[in-house]
Amino acid sequence: MSERSGTLADDPFGDRHPTSHERLAGLSWDASYHDGPAPWDIGRPQPAIERVASDGGFAGAVLDAGCGTGENALHVASLGLSVLGVDVAETALAIAREKAQDRGIEVEFAAADAFQLERLGRRFETVLDCGLFHTFDGDERPGYVASLASATEHNGTLYVLCFSDDGPDTGPHPVGRDELRAAFNPGNGWNVAAIEPDRIHTRFHDDGAPAWFATIKRI
Repeated sequence: MSERSGTLADDPFGDRHPTSHERLAGLSWDASYHDGPAPWDIGRPQPAIERVASDGGFAGAVLDAGCGTGENALHVASLGLSVLGVDVAETALAIAREKAQDRGIEVEFAAADAFQLERLGRRFETVLDCGLFHTFDGDERPGYVASLASATEHNGTLYVLCFSDDGPDTGPHPVGRDELRAAFNPGNGWNVAAIEPDRIHTRFHDDGAPAWFATIKRI
């Protein structure tokens, strides 16, 4: 779990190093939620996540890494699954908890660093990364992938929805299919089962931005 000293205003990054996205944006993840919805906060679950959920793709205990204000986690939890959503943005987590209370959905939200998921002391049968992987640069990815592995049951499933480099009007931080396969490989405990073209909906794309939806198995 995140361990912080002082206030967010004193140290917006708590006990962690800012990510490449935060350095590029000049803002902490938490600050992204201070002046209204963040660009990726569309106020509903991503259609790709709804589709997988309706097909029974989520099972067992579920982890939503980088859950933001919780729409995907809330949707999966509404189906009766045990869900933990984690994020470093305390403001987003407060919004997610309020949504859960207002909707009467049983779900857990907690502050946690995506690079230190082993601190959760738990493993999950299904893990979701919706829009987080693509924010990390090449130097950050090995640590993040190892962190995900520490929290995923063997034979568990990881879903990654990320911006794609294939097509017009791509989102920021587009990722190639080969980059996904390189990041998640048998050498570090993963097997990529499928990478399919999809869309990520944002507040700035009318019909979503090109995306990959990857289904990855923990081995």
